[in-house]
Amino acid sequence: MEGHAGKLIFGKLGGKDIMAMEGRFHYYEGYNMKEVTFPERVMYELGIKTLFVSNAAGGMNPDFKIGDLMVIDDHINFFPEHPLRGKNFPTGPRFPDMHEAYDKALRDEADLIAREKGIRIVHGTYVGVQGPTFETPKEYRMYHILGGDAVGMSTVPEVIVARHCGIKVFGISVITDLGGFDNPVEVSHEEVQEAANAAQPLMTEIMREMIKRS
Repeated sequence: MEGHAGKLIFGKLGGKDIMAMEGRFHYYEGYNMKEVTFPERVMYELGIKTLFVSNAAGGMNPDFKIGDLMVIDDHINFFPEHPLRGKNFPTGPRFPDMHEAYDKALRDEADLIAREKGIRIVHGTYVGVQGPTFETPKEYRMYHILGGDAVGMSTVPEVIVARHCGIKVFGISVITDLGGFDNPVEVSHEEVQEAANAAQPLMTEIMREMIKRS
């Protein structure tokens, strides 16, 4: 997976047992949704109660800046295949409720920690698309008109399956590029990685403190 190490890590953080994925499967790589979300099924079987998920995303909100950390309040699913399609797993109901896909208490905790540490964070709605192309200027605008603040090629399937399993979710996007404005800007994978790497220490600081306080 380009830009992803593909490692599974077990250890302790803030005195808590954690399981971390360094990279993950993406739908655009040709995996089906059962494969993309298999790690969340494993997490459930291992007794994981809370999922922290992060991604690199293109910002469509004019108030955003490259390098911003966006706490995900909600998402819009544009993937062509639903991860719960097919026989229902006994981990949750056939028609799971998604009114609070991203846990409100965890989002509030992130706000508090960011204020204490003087870290700028923003909030918004994440639009999940299949990729692998970056969005055209008109696509950026369309997603923003529909209520999106950032767009990316992951996260939504994993979050849906985690919620189906009763796992609480906290999500955060690193805004690595901006689109949909009057002056289109060309974006490359390398530039996205560079922006993500620069913001990662701040994101890690917030998440580490959240885990410590949980």
